Amino acid sequence: MHPSAGLSIVGRRPRVSPGADADNRGMGSTANNPALDGAAPDASTDALLILDMISDFEFENGARVFKRALSIAARVARLRERATRSRVPVIYVNDNRGRWRSDFTGLVQASLREGSRGAPIATQLRPRPIDYGVLKPRHSGFYSTPLATLLEHLGTRRLVLTGISTHQCVLFTANDAYVRDFQLVIPRDTVAAESTKAHRLALEYARLVLGARLTLSTQVRFRP
Repeated sequence: MHPSAGLSIVGRRPRVSPGADADNRGMGSTANNPALDGAAPDASTDALLILDMISDFEFENGARVFKRALSIAARVARLRERATRSRVPVIYVNDNRGRWRSDFTGLVQASLREGSRGAPIATQLRPRPIDYGVLKPRHSGFYSTPLATLLEHLGTRRLVLTGISTHQCVLFTANDAYVRDFQLVIPRDTVAAESTKAHRLALEYARLVLGARLTLSTQVRFRP
């Protein structure tokens, strides 16, 4: 399988001169990082992961999970903008809803459609052309996905984890990141779970066992 199989990048940043204004400059260029046939043009110590926030939430207990996800969506969106200003890549890591087609764009459109329960969240967090997308078959963002390959070519060593659910996909992804020697930051106001008890237990496990730094989203200091 080609190393970039299953990896979606909605668009490509244009190459710019070294003196270009930082607000108009991409986080890197294919000249700096030609791997993956240009599918990973950025280079950054940090990466921001947004887990399972793009969804129609049409599943068992989906209404309750949606309510918790909606409560953190605005903070995730603000953190995403800060990451971009710091030239840190944003990676959406998402369940594949419906028939498997490795179609991240289709997943986004389904979540945005009229009548979708998840539309208010997808509208706030709609992936931009500069963002990456990875579809996963199970809880962990690393299991049977190209996420590890992408992070390797980005040169990333620290992950900032956001999204849902704290005790499932966030924690499973954190576990797999830990055994791959990634440093972990979890802004506790940007993760959520249906159960407050499960949310708190997962965060405590991440702190004590995985060495994750728990903080608030406003206190995250990105390292490009």
